[in-house]
Amino acid sequence: MMKVAQLHEYGGPDVLIYEDVPKPTPAAGEVLIKVESASVNFADVVRRNNDPYPFPSPLPFIPGSEIAGVVEALGEGVTTIPVGTLVFASLENGGAGGYAQYAVAKVAKVIPLPEGLTPDQACSLVVAGMTALQTLTDCAQLQPGETVLVQAAGGGVGTYAVQIAKLLGAGKVIAAASTPAKRELALKLGADAAIDYTRSDWVKEVRELTGGKGVDVVLEATGGDVLTQSIQAMGPFGRIVVFGAASRERKPVNPYTMLGMNQSLITYYVGGWFQFRPQQAVAALLKLIGFIKSGKINVQIGHVLPLSKAAEAHRILAARASAGKIILKPWAETA
Repeated sequence: MMKVAQLHEYGGPDVLIYEDVPKPTPAAGEVLIKVESASVNFADVVRRNNDPYPFPSPLPFIPGSEIAGVVEALGEGVTTIPVGTLVFASLENGGAGGYAQYAVAKVAKVIPLPEGLTPDQACSLVVAGMTALQTLTDCAQLQPGETVLVQAAGGGVGTYAVQIAKLLGAGKVIAAASTPAKRELALKLGADAAIDYTRSDWVKEVRELTGGKGVDVVLEATGGDVLTQSIQAMGPFGRIVVFGAASRERKPVNPYTMLGMNQSLITYYVGGWFQFRPQQAVAALLKLIGFIKSGKINVQIGHVLPLSKAAEAHRILAARASAGKIILKPWAETA
């Protein structure tokens, strides 16, 4: 048996129940991982609510798409990763099963932990780190000297994106965050300016910061009115990359309002890159790891909680009260 945090019904954070379930057995082509760290991502909240998502979340459901830990056992045919190897992994079923003391992963999605990275850092690489890197590079095609607006700059993706944008040569990075603490963190990470996107006049402030032109690139995952306002904050040939809707508000976008200034709206889902363009995805991951190992990027960990506090982790995320990633530790109570 093992401990997990899972849901038997959809709803708010309290549907996450900390309980015992049978320990899984790896099938052919899989490895069993003793989980040391599990990343909490907003996609977990989406699936807990049973909001629209690219993959189903059948009950009972264990959230969690990113883990790091030690290889415990090998399924039939697995010979490339020895038992005892410290690894990080992305999980199957669209990313599920990580809120647990043990999880199984396809061997193709299991990577030995690079020297110098901790399990907490490693389990934030794919969803947060790659999203930040690929939205700026493969999607927005950020050019040196361009201006970038990072929405939710104090979150897991945002703290990566601020640093990566500066590293790639952005002329000005404007961090948008909902609290003074998050804005201060973004400035410490290299942002040139920080604004409060919950204020009604924040688009005007962005215009002033860009000399009236507007920004070249926006990274946006809030949705609703913030998405509409973010489009208004763009300048000629601006590109907005949408990778989520944290507000759970999905308002229509009229593309004809963007025609006159040749603006573009691009979407991003990390799982699709691994499925349809795996070589580019792996290249981005390796580039990201290189940035971290060289000290050019600092992984920001906001909260580290025991697995039994998974519901609290979701409340913190929903309240936008965490600066950086939230990590669950499945063995904290028995360590």
